Amino acid sequence: MAMQQQPRRPGRQKGDKPNPIDIHVGSRVRLRRNMLGLSQEKLGEAIGLTFQQVQKYERGANRIGASRLHDLSRVLDVPVSFFFDDMDPVRAPAIPAGFAEPAAEAFDSDPLRRRETVELVSAYYRIDDPALRRRLFDLARALAGGGERFSGE
Repeated sequence: MAMQQQPRRPGRQKGDKPNPIDIHVGSRVRLRRNMLGLSQEKLGEAIGLTFQQVQKYERGANRIGASRLHDLSRVLDVPVSFFFDDMDPVRAPAIPAGFAEPAAEAFDSDPLRRRETVELVSAYYRIDDPALRRRLFDLARALAGGGERFSGE
């Protein structure tokens, strides 16, 4: 009785590039993990994975299944929709380069993704007195040379 070789499961071939949506979702996992100051190892422990598996999710090399995405949303304290934010679902398949993982220097140059920013925002919100917090905000704007309003306001 000869063993028949199982047909290969459909999906990504070994040399194929990750799906742009998987890359985007992974980058959102990385963004939120960094915002919370969690290491890949700590996030992995919280959801029963190794840090290498978290790394692969963040790069988009491994696709995140629905149940795992639910676990991540619970541990990272965000709705599942957070992982798809800033993505144009109509154009996503047509522009794979639009979701390419940013180069390391681009990632580091984005001030919203730096650890320093996360720590600063975290410290800011630990100030209990709203009036004092507002004065610190006004001081930071003055030091930055701007009475102009920020785009987020």
